[in-house]
Parts: sequence; C-alpha cells; structure tokens
Amino acid sequence: MRVRLVALFLVLSTLLAGCGYNQIQINDEAVNAAWSEVLNQYKRRADLIPNLVSVVQGYAAHEKEVLTKVTEARASVAGMKATPELVNDEAAFAKFQKAQGELSGALARLLVVSENYPQLKADANFRELQAQLEGTENRIAVARNRYIKGVQDYNISVRTFPNSLTAMAMGWKTKANFTVEDEKAVATPPTIRFDAPAGK
Repeated sequence: MRVRLVALFLVLSTLLAGCGYNQIQINDEAVNAAWSEVLNQYKRRADLIPNLVSVVQGYAAHEKEVLTKVTEARASVAGMKATPELVNDEAAFAKFQKAQGELSGALARLLVVSENYPQLKADANFRELQAQLEGTENRIAVARNRYIKGVQDYNISVRTFPNSLTAMAMGWKTKANFTVEDEKAVATPPTIRFDAPAGK
C-alpha cells in the first residue's frame, strides 16, 4: 500500500511539475509585486500635487482653469480603487490608465503655465517640487516597464502549452497591460516644416 502511495505521489509531482502550475504562480506574484510598485509611484505623484498646486496658485492665481484641471484629475485618480484585482479586469485597467494619463496631461499643462512666471520658476519650493515630480515620473516609467515585463512573462506562461491547459482548468486568464493611448498618433512621423528666411 505504501509503495502505491509513494508511486502515486511521484506521478502527481511529475504531472504538476510539467503542467506549469508553479511557474504561473511565480509569474503571478511577480506581476502583483510590479503592480504594487506602480501604485506606490502613482501615489507618490498624487501626494506631491497639492503642494505643487498651492505654490503655483500663490504666483498664478488667475490660471484658475489649469489649476482646477489638475485638482479634478487628481481627485479622479484618488477616487479609483486600485487593487491587485484591477490587473485582471481589462476595462477597469483601461479606465485607470486613462485617468492617470489625464493627470499627466494636466500636470504638463501646469508646468507649461509656470514658464510664464519667472518669480514662480525662481521659487525654491517650486523648484524642489518640480524636481521631485520629475524624479517620480522617472520612477513611474521604470515601475511601468517592470510591470509590462512581468505581465508579458505571465501572459506567455498561461498561453503556451502545456501551461495553457492548467490555466484553462484553473480559470486563469491573461492580465491587462499598459498600452499607448493613441497608437496612430505615435506611429505617424511628425511634420517638420522649414520656413524660408524672411526676404527670400
């Protein structure tokens, strides 16, 4: 009887080793860790925004529309529940990515507006916040790249044979990934126009 149990255990172990179950679990944990880092960096950026808006407001109070857009975009991002399960819901993930993109756009407009105010650009608090924001944007890019790679590895592991059989039996599906918002715009080369010098 013992010999049969040992033999059965060995057969099951061999089957489990070859079915990709463990590798899928490893890849899933890597995706979750990478996602947590993405969220940490987005939170860091969101935490910097109220201070940045406050400093800009002190110098450029009449830029109300730009300041309002940044505040609204931050509120929209803060109102989303960014849980680990979000990566398994393509529609929710796309909504999250869109909200983060809108916040990035609003911040970019705010920084462009700040160029019109030399006193603001000279303010030590503003320069410090701007440097922190730039550093955070770099961290976001790195975290997103790690997440993209983690999702790629996971998605490959659940789509390739024989792992795909295990994934199908367990109900595991591919995970959502970051995409380019407007692929056509990115693929279109920029138009460069050289105007002739005056008088020619």
